[in-house]
Amino acid sequence: MPAVLLVLAACLGGLRVGAERLRIIDAAAESARLAAVGEPVSAPAERIGAEVVAVRRTGETVCVSLSTEVPVLGLSLPARSTACALAGIDP
Repeated sequence: MPAVLLVLAACLGGLRVGAERLRIIDAAAESARLAAVGEPVSAPAERIGAEVVAVRRTGETVCVSLSTEVPVLGLSLPARSTACALAGIDP
């Protein structure tokens, strides 16, 4: 019975990591869009408890990287995401 509970806890932890991964992907995309129009990028990251790792501009592209830790079964698993957006061009 304890083995079954351990496997169940591991499966639920995996679902939690997957859900957090989706949240950080969405927040990174929103942060990249905000950076592309010159707005502060930290609000979407703060909303989910993540931190902005990097903001890079390369030509017309702006990329934002976010990172957070997801606790699962006493372990702290990293969740990271990078998203890019095309910066607006002034005429």
